[in-house]
Amino acid sequence: MNANEQPENHTPDFRQPQAQGPNEEQTVILPSGQYGGYTASDFPAPSGVPPLTPNQAPNPAPTTVLQRPKRRTGALIAGAAIAAVLGAGAGIGSYAFLADGQNASPLNVTSAAPPSPTLNGTVAAAATKIEPSLVTIAVQSNGSGAIGSGMVLDKDGNILTNNHVVAGAGDQGTIAVTFHNGTTATAKVVGTSESNDLAVIKVDGVSDLNPVTFAKSGELQVGQTVVAAGAPLGLSESVTSGIVSNTARPVRSGDNNDAVYLAVQTDAAINPGNSGGPLVDLNGAVVGINSSIASTSSGADGGQPGNIGIGFAIPSDVAARVANDLITTGKSSNAQLGVQLSGSDSELPTSTGVALGQVVSGGPADKAGLRAGDTVTKINSFDTTTTDGLIAATRFYAPGSTVKVTFVRDGGAPQILDVTLGTA
Repeated sequence: MNANEQPENHTPDFRQPQAQGPNEEQTVILPSGQYGGYTASDFPAPSGVPPLTPNQAPNPAPTTVLQRPKRRTGALIAGAAIAAVLGAGAGIGSYAFLADGQNASPLNVTSAAPPSPTLNGTVAAAATKIEPSLVTIAVQSNGSGAIGSGMVLDKDGNILTNNHVVAGAGDQGTIAVTFHNGTTATAKVVGTSESNDLAVIKVDGVSDLNPVTFAKSGELQVGQTVVAAGAPLGLSESVTSGIVSNTARPVRSGDNNDAVYLAVQTDAAINPGNSGGPLVDLNGAVVGINSSIASTSSGADGGQPGNIGIGFAIPSDVAARVANDLITTGKSSNAQLGVQLSGSDSELPTSTGVALGQVVSGGPADKAGLRAGDTVTKINSFDTTTTDGLIAATRFYAPGSTVKVTFVRDGGAPQILDVTLGTA
């Protein structure tokens, strides 16, 4: 696969019921150990220490079985095209239902929400804070539909959700939003980012909106309590709680399996219908957008998979930036290194890093002095142990950001170069 080809869609469409044959799913055995964290140049490093230290090979036992997309190989440009899968979960999509005869149940996006109950460090207080900003999104198209979740961004009616929640509407479908007070309004798409699995939709003429507050996901700690809110299985305004299991897990998901990001991993129960809903800290501030889960199967009845305690959320540091881009310009661009990589979903975390294929002449990596054959081991403090890990670490930053790239050349000692990321 070259960098311009479209990958085959390996992500199940959870917006509509579908039959599955015995060979439609594959599983792969992955080490249960975590494999990396990251540090944004503007944020302090997470304090959680992963079990695997840098340059330590993964221990093959014990293992965890995760549901995985089918195998794929290819060459790509980091931050712009598609790489191999590792650490990804099944996209949870939205909760599918039959629509016929049924009722579907520079912007400052970090501005403070209206006065809320006293935050006392409890799950109940955090849930009470986020619920007025939570919305349920019903998409209908061609006689069927789906229910997902979202959150109010501003008083103008802009709402953030996953791209895969609203993608099914297409040009002919409808998107209905139900707010905390029961008000329902029709929404239109403002902009989408398939590679980040994010979308902004907008309603007009709705008053008394309660915008969310974003916290910095780069400051999350492993073991920190978080609360997930949304409409799991179509049950609107539901909340669950758990802890942060990993602060920066490389994950691939999205409507076409094209979204690659450093996910906030949590054991808070996340199910189909939670997609696009907020993951918040105990202050009720958004630290992630729930988007996918790992699952041992596609469900007892061959349908949608359910929660097994491994859920993934797009980090708020990325989501807030992309949402702002979508509102102000209708689109959002990813950062890129300007290199080609290759890999497959059988790829496991390595102790050596990710080898660069072609370095694009005149691109960011080339200008900084990187060469084909160099092995990249870190982007800032994030250990790039897989191809997707390198892409996710690159996409975490905005185009134009300068990052420190640690690499090894010809088996020598590690070197560090400052690379100013380009625009994909």
